[in-house]
Amino acid sequence: MSFTSIPAYFAHIYQTTKHVYSASSFNLLLDTNFVSSVYIVYLGRNDNQDPILTSSYHLHLLSSVFLSHEDASQSMLYSYKHSFSGFSAKINSTQAATLAGTEQVISVFKSQILRLHTTRTWDFMGLNLDRTAGQATPLQLTYGDDTIVGLFDTGIWPESKSFHEEPNMCQIPKTWRGKCVQGQNFDPCTACNLKLIGARYYLKGYEQEHGTLNTSGASEYRSPRDANGHGTHTASTAVGSTVKMASFFGFGQGTARGGAPRGRLAVYKVCWEGGKCSDADVLAAFDDAIHDGVNVISASFGSPPPLVPLFASSSDIGSFHATQKGISVVFSAGNNGPDPSLVLNVAPWSICVGASSIDRNFPTKILLDNSLSFTGESFNTKHIQANMVGAPTYFRGGICRSNRWRNISAVGAVILCFATQGTVQIEEAEVAAWIAKAAGLIFVDSPTRQIVDVDIIPTIRVDMIQGTKIYHCLSQSMMNVTKVHIFPSKTVIKQSPAPVVAEFSSRGPNSISPDILKPDISAPGISILAAWPPGISPTSTPIDQRSTEWNFQSGTSMSCPHVSGAVALIKSVHPDWSPAAIRSALMTTAYNKDKNHDTILSGGTNEESTPFDIGSGHLNPVKAIDPGLIYDMKPNDYILFLCNNGYTKDQIERIITPTPGTTINCPKEHTTNTNLNYPSITVSSLQTTITIKRTVRNVGPTETAIYIASIVSPHGVEVTVWPRILFFSYYSDVNDYYVTLKPQKVSQGRYDYGEIVWSDGFHTVRSPLVVRVDTATTGITIDDSFQASLHSTS
Repeated sequence: MSFTSIPAYFAHIYQTTKHVYSASSFNLLLDTNFVSSVYIVYLGRNDNQDPILTSSYHLHLLSSVFLSHEDASQSMLYSYKHSFSGFSAKINSTQAATLAGTEQVISVFKSQILRLHTTRTWDFMGLNLDRTAGQATPLQLTYGDDTIVGLFDTGIWPESKSFHEEPNMCQIPKTWRGKCVQGQNFDPCTACNLKLIGARYYLKGYEQEHGTLNTSGASEYRSPRDANGHGTHTASTAVGSTVKMASFFGFGQGTARGGAPRGRLAVYKVCWEGGKCSDADVLAAFDDAIHDGVNVISASFGSPPPLVPLFASSSDIGSFHATQKGISVVFSAGNNGPDPSLVLNVAPWSICVGASSIDRNFPTKILLDNSLSFTGESFNTKHIQANMVGAPTYFRGGICRSNRWRNISAVGAVILCFATQGTVQIEEAEVAAWIAKAAGLIFVDSPTRQIVDVDIIPTIRVDMIQGTKIYHCLSQSMMNVTKVHIFPSKTVIKQSPAPVVAEFSSRGPNSISPDILKPDISAPGISILAAWPPGISPTSTPIDQRSTEWNFQSGTSMSCPHVSGAVALIKSVHPDWSPAAIRSALMTTAYNKDKNHDTILSGGTNEESTPFDIGSGHLNPVKAIDPGLIYDMKPNDYILFLCNNGYTKDQIERIITPTPGTTINCPKEHTTNTNLNYPSITVSSLQTTITIKRTVRNVGPTETAIYIASIVSPHGVEVTVWPRILFFSYYSDVNDYYVTLKPQKVSQGRYDYGEIVWSDGFHTVRSPLVVRVDTATTGITIDDSFQASLHSTS
C-alpha cells in the first residue's frame, strides 16, 4: 500500500518500522539510498496567500527528513502553493512515513501514473446553428466569451482551425492570470490568441518515473504542443471554433464546433508518451489552473481500480479545491465496461461522465458472389473487389493474431475473422491482416460491440448473425474462397436508435461511496469527429502514412469534453451558479429515453440501461440552461461526507474553508451519505424504513411557481414524498422535501430503480432513485399484510 489518509495506518507503519526512530539508528531515517519514489504530501487549504512563504515552509518541512537543506531542495519536484498547500518530492518510504506522522500533514501518497480514457453531436443534442424558434443568434454563438475551460491532456496543436478566433471575439476576460509558455516547437506569440489564451506543460513527475523525455523524431515535444492527438481532439470537442466542411476523408462532413465555440481555452499538458499522466504533474496543473482563473476543468484520465481513498489522489484533491473556488471539474468515467462497479473519478464534488452513441452510422455494403448482400460498418473509402478467405487459410487454428500467421501472402484477399475464435480483439486482427498483406478484413463480433473506428487497413465490422451467414457461404465453396465486393462506406443519420450506452463505458455502483450514484451523466463518446494534428496518423501507428486535420475517436475521453463544453455554456448564461448547481441542472434535465421513445439500451448487454450505466441520463444542454429547480451544495455540505470517509475534525478544518458560523463536528458513529443534497438518491442497503431530506431552489424564469411530485417506486419499496406540492414565491425560493423509503420485500443484494419527478407543467426535474433492499439476512420481518399479498399473488 503506497498511500493513505487515515492516521491509524501511520500508527501501524510506526509499529512495524519503529526501530528507525531510535537514537542509535536515526541516520537510517535520513538515508536516501533506499529506493525512492515520487510522493505527494498534502497539507490542505492554503491559508498563507504568499506563495513564496508557502514554498519556503514546504522546503522546511521536507528538510526535516534530509541531512541538509540542499538535499531536500534537490528532492523537491513541485511546491503546490497557490490554490492549496502541498508538495511532491522524490523520497523513500521511511521518509514518507515520517512526514505522514507530522501534525500538519493530511495525507502522503505515492504518485501514480494515470491513463487517458481513450459534426453531429451538438445537432443530435439540440444545439444546432440554425436561427430557429425566434432566436436571432444560436445559443452556441451567443454565450461563452467570458468562460475559460482548462483542459488537462496531452497538449494542443495550435494551428488547427478549431483554435482560430471566432468572429468578433471580445478581449480576454480580465480575471485571467495564466500564461502561454515557450517550449519546443511552440512559440506563444504565434500559438496563442483570443481563443487559446493559455498553455503550460508539466514534466517533472513523468521524468522521475520514466526517465528523460524522448523528443527525437517529433515523438514528443518538451512544450504544450500535442504529439499524441488526444488533447487536440478533446479540446476541439469542448470549445472548438466553428469550422465548415470538416470531415474525415469525406465521412461525417458538416460544420464542426465545440460545445462552447466562443469559449476560451487554456491547455495544461500533463500527459505524455503512451498517454501517461503523473499524479505529481496533475496536481501542479490543478494548482496553477485554479490560480489562473479558469471556470471549468476538463480531465479525461484516471487510475485503474481499485479506487484509492479520497485525498490520496491528485484528481480528488485538485477537484475539491477547484470546487471551493467555484470551478466545475468534469472527469471521464473510464473505459472498463460493461462489468459493474468499475467506474472511476467518483468524488461527489466533481462530474463523472459515461459514454454513449449518436444517431450517425457508416453503413458499408458487402456483396458475395454478386448475389448475397450484407451490411457492416466501416470508414472504407474505396471499392474493393477480391477473393474472400477464412482465417484458417492464413492463421493457425483460425485465430487472427500475428503470432499465428503462417507466412502465406494474402495480397489482394479479404480475410474473414471472428472475435470468438481465440477471443481476438479487433486491433489484433487488423495487425495480423496487415502483416499478411490482405486487401481488407471482415471482423465478426457481438452486435453490442460494433463500434466503427479508424483502421490501419479497410476493416468492416459485421454482427454475429450476418457473420455466420457469410461463414456458411464461404464453407460451401469448394476451395473455401468466394468473390467479394466491398463498397465505399456512406454517412447516414437518424436511422438508428440512439443514444445507446457504449459497451466500454464504465458502470456503477460506486465502489468507494456506494450511496453516491456514479457516473452522473452520459454524453456522446462513440465515433466523435474532432480536430487532429496533421503530423500524426489517424491510427497513431507508424505503418499508417495518412494525414488528416480531423479524426474519429471513441471513449469516455470523448464524452467528458462534451459535458465540459455544456458546462461552459451554462456558466456563461448563469455566472453566479455554483459547480453543484450546474451539475444539478445537467443531471435533472438529462433524458433516459432514446429518439424512438424507448428506454436507452445498454451496450454490451443489449438490455435496458439503468442509472449505473447512464447516471441520471443522457446530456441535454438546451434543457440544462433552464432546469427549473436545482439541488445546490456548498463546500461545507461535504463535511459529513468527509467524516464518513475517515477524516477527523482537525483534518477537515485544514481542508475546507469554513463559512462563518459553521462548526465542524463529526458524529461518533458512521452515518449514511444518502442525505448529501445530491440530485440523485441512492440507498445501498435498505434494511428498515428511512427518511431522506432534499432541498431544492427555484431558478426558473418566474419567482412564483408550483411543483407537483410524481413517483416511480423501485420494486419492493414503498416510497412516500412529503410534501407532494412545493410552493415558491418572491419571499421563498427554497423548499425542503422528505422521501421515506420502506422495504416491502425480502431481498439481498439486488438493486431496483425508480425516480422522483417534480414538474410545474413546463419544467421536468427528474431524480433517479436507486435502492438495494437488504432484508434477507437482517432478521427483519416484513409486515403481515405485505406477506399476505405475496401469497395471494403467487
